[in-house]
Amino acid sequence: MSRIDAAGVEHPRASNNARIVSLVPSITELLFALGLGERIVGRTGFCVHPRDAVRAVPKVGGTKAVKLDAVRALAPTHVIVNIDENEKPTIDALAEFVPHVIVTHPLTAHDNLSLYALLGAIFGREQAAQSLGEALSSRLDAIAHAPWPARRVLYVIWRDPWMTIARDTYISSMLRLVNWHTWPDVEGGFTGGNRYPTFDFDDPALASVERILLSSEPYRFTAKHRDELAADARLAGKTVQLIDGELTSWYGSRAIDGIDYLRGLAEAATRGA
Repeated sequence: MSRIDAAGVEHPRASNNARIVSLVPSITELLFALGLGERIVGRTGFCVHPRDAVRAVPKVGGTKAVKLDAVRALAPTHVIVNIDENEKPTIDALAEFVPHVIVTHPLTAHDNLSLYALLGAIFGREQAAQSLGEALSSRLDAIAHAPWPARRVLYVIWRDPWMTIARDTYISSMLRLVNWHTWPDVEGGFTGGNRYPTFDFDDPALASVERILLSSEPYRFTAKHRDELAADARLAGKTVQLIDGELTSWYGSRAIDGIDYLRGLAEAATRGA
C-alpha cells in the first residue's frame, strides 16, 4: 500500500507509540474505524463521531481555528489535515513542530479507497483498511449498475447569503453516483476559484432544477426552512427536501453508509416520493 499523501509526501510507517491529532471530523471517525482510537490524542470540536469514544479525546479548537499551543502541548507525532477543511497557514505552522503532517484531499467516493489504504499503511492497519475498502467497493459496484434517471438538483449549504456547491466538490461527486447533477454547472478549482458559490432563487436558470436539497450542515436547515421554500411561488413544481449533510459530505468510513443513504433517496425519488 502506498504511504504517499495528497501533498506528494511519502510517510514512513509509524511506530506503535504514534500520537495522532486529527483536524478533520470524518477522518477522526475513520481512525476509530481502523482501530486507532488509543493513538488519537487530539481532535477538533467538530469531530463528534463516534460520539462516545471522542469524548475522551482533548479538543484543540476548530478546523479553521486550530489552537496551535494546544496541539504542541499534546506532543503529537502525526497530525492529519485536509486541503479543504484546514487553512494552509495553519498546516505550515504545524509542520514546524510536528514530525509528520499527513495531507488528505478526497474528491470522489472512489478516493476513499486510497484514503483507507494510506492511513492503513502508515499506521499498520492494512487489514482493517482492506475490510473497509471491500465494503465500499461492493456498494460502489452495486450503485453503478442501477439505472438511475438523470436529475438536476440544487444542494444548499447556507443562507444569508444562499450558497451551494460547485461540480468539483466531494458532495457533488457523491450525488452523481445516483445520476443527480448539481446546479449550477460550474467548477471552483483550487487556485482561487469559488467551490461554494452564492446563488439567487430569482435566477431564471433555476428553472431546470427538479429538487432542492437543504443540507443539515454546515447550516442546519430544518423542516421550517423546507416548508418556507416549498411555499415559495418561485419554486412551484419543485421538490424541496432535507438531506443529511454528514452522509453526503463526510468521506472516510461514513461514505459506506452514505452510499446506502443516497440509494434510498434516489429510489424514493424514482417512486415519486
